Amino acid sequence: MTSFSSALVCGLGRSGVAAARLLRAEGVAVVAVDENAALGGQNPAAALKELGCRVEWGVSRPPDGDFDVAVVSPGLRVDGPFLSAVRERGIPLLSEMELGWSRFRGRTVAVTGSNGKSTVVQTLADCLQAAGRGAIPCGNFGLPVSQAVVEHPAADWLVIEVSSFQLETCDAFRPDIGVLLNVLTNHLDRHGTMEVYARLKARMFANQRDSDVALTPLEWRERFRVWSGGGGQWLTFGATPTADFGYSPGQLHRRGDVSVGIAGALFDNEVLGANAAAVLGAATSAGVPPAVVGEVLPGIRPLPHRAEPVGEVDGVLYVNDSKATNVASLMASVRMQQRPVWLIAGGRPKETDFTAAVSVLRERVRGVFAIGEAAEAMVAAWGGAVPCENCGTLAAAVAAARRAAHPGDVVLLAPVGTSYDQFKDFAERGDTFRRLVAAEKGCMTDF
Repeated sequence: MTSFSSALVCGLGRSGVAAARLLRAEGVAVVAVDENAALGGQNPAAALKELGCRVEWGVSRPPDGDFDVAVVSPGLRVDGPFLSAVRERGIPLLSEMELGWSRFRGRTVAVTGSNGKSTVVQTLADCLQAAGRGAIPCGNFGLPVSQAVVEHPAADWLVIEVSSFQLETCDAFRPDIGVLLNVLTNHLDRHGTMEVYARLKARMFANQRDSDVALTPLEWRERFRVWSGGGGQWLTFGATPTADFGYSPGQLHRRGDVSVGIAGALFDNEVLGANAAAVLGAATSAGVPPAVVGEVLPGIRPLPHRAEPVGEVDGVLYVNDSKATNVASLMASVRMQQRPVWLIAGGRPKETDFTAAVSVLRERVRGVFAIGEAAEAMVAAWGGAVPCENCGTLAAAVAAARRAAHPGDVVLLAPVGTSYDQFKDFAERGDTFRRLVAAEKGCMTDF
């Protein structure tokens, strides 16, 4: 564990605040800064100052001083002007995730991928807890890792959701069990190309040792083994009998010796089945009996804003998948629905090419109601395949979908874009959708 005498904490969202608290608990001199001046009137400034931190808001360049390390929140671009100036000063960058992990004395499961991470992280934590292990979901989902370590120092396991943003500033991070769920087009507005994005994901495995486990889809194993240079035991999962851990309808399999029934579970479908196989692989690698996995999975329900049913109005089901912020997640969300779909999509685009979704929309979707900055581009890309209407706002889209949908249909919010054009974050967008549904006359079912 590397110790520090002074640290610059960059970004004062949840991750930055957690890092500052952890460092001050170790007696480190902390200067905490944020580029956003508007946050200056909010806590946590007062609380951090009480802990002895120097806090500065609205900064454009790193403050003067000698710092052993700059702890970086994932929202900050490594190639942006602020962190570029930090690097020019010779101050090493460190992910908040790695800072927290480096202080943990238990074991770690880390989950990365383009889609489905949060549900898998929560499910793995549930499996470990059901087997009698203390497990804390954290990282990009749940608590920041630094907060989890401070509040749960005696936990047996951290189950960490790991993003490509966090991996940009990792150096020594080494999970005992690493899981790559999938690699789909995402975050190219930040990373530029798919290869850069995929190689960042591979960094999660770079420091693994012979006693560690790396779980990947069968088609990615060799590339990730080469890119990462990591050791450990490389195992595979997927909806195929040739994987070490496989899914088939109603069943999970460990090749050669185990079959676990999951009929009717959230994971029992073409979209999430492979993720269930990953859960079986990671959980059993952590010592959880397969039978416990089979007991836990049928009780898993959708997490908030992730394919979450929020109400039924006159026979029309409304589903909130506000976390679906790329084309691949939109396609998966549509494919998961068991009813004809009326789609609400839009927001601030992370991608410029929406055409990959055309085949799924043509097959499964009756109409699209587009919102936000991406609306015109979506109508242009999809209008030849499915009826599209540029509604502008989420409220207008819900009203239009209400008029169009018939009993037995589903109205699905799966935006593709981020929320930042009209909302604070994906949760506010999803909560707004829930309220709009609840306000519809005749809403009889509360989910």
